[in-house]
Amino acid sequence: SELSKQLKGWLSKVANGNAPAKAIIAPHAGYAYCGACAAHAYKQIDPTGIKRIFVLGPSHHYYLTSCAISVATQCNTPLYPLQVDTEINNELLKTGKFEKMSRSVDEDEHSIEMHLPYIAQVMSSRSPNSFTIIPILVGALGFKDEQMYGEIFSRYLVDPENLFVISSDFCHWGKRFRYTYYEKSFKHIFSSIEALDRKGMDLIEQLDSTGFQEYLNKYQNTICGRHPIGVLLHTIDAVRRKQASNMKMKFLNYAQSSQCLSANDSSVSYAAAVFNLSVS
Repeated sequence: SELSKQLKGWLSKVANGNAPAKAIIAPHAGYAYCGACAAHAYKQIDPTGIKRIFVLGPSHHYYLTSCAISVATQCNTPLYPLQVDTEINNELLKTGKFEKMSRSVDEDEHSIEMHLPYIAQVMSSRSPNSFTIIPILVGALGFKDEQMYGEIFSRYLVDPENLFVISSDFCHWGKRFRYTYYEKSFKHIFSSIEALDRKGMDLIEQLDSTGFQEYLNKYQNTICGRHPIGVLLHTIDAVRRKQASNMKMKFLNYAQSSQCLSANDSSVSYAAAVFNLSVS
């Protein structure tokens, strides 16, 4: 298909020097804007041996203060359908901490949907029935809730057959986003935006869940996937507390939809990261 060709094109231009990914952070805007950026993260996925892919995306339209799972049994993509893991969904429901997404909420939310064709592409060497996805909508969680979900997900993160995909764009800048923070020491607005994003990216690379929360409190940066990222950082914290492991988070690409030069401009930032984990 045309889409598959496009995805292959972006992936072919990127090195896979940080494989195999245990988790990735990648954007969810239209592919014309962020497809090339997302490829940097997706290229680090080694499809061999992956059986379950958890996809954590923020809720844009539906107000949610917990996490919600999909009730669909499969998700269609232009490449081929992806099977939803009903067994894992039931395990998560049994914790009492997850609600079920209504079909309309599921269909309206693009933060998970935009990742599915990329997942289908990087897993295309495998039979479509040999792996499953677990789409999870992440609501507006407090720090303690992110910690609690981190505890729940930690046992899944250490499983070598699991992969986590974290869906997030970075700064949404401009009047239409009601966010116009500008550090005047930078000549251009777009440079100020990048510096602000990179402050947050540095804390994510340092796996500093508390520092990342303090950064968000201080600058209010409009990172739409801040809660999915927070849940991942707390999941990593929980793994660190439980067992010895080597871990590394690294950002591989950063981009902006356009370069803001005046207060009337607007842009969205995109970043791609890979997380590697080896448990000793």
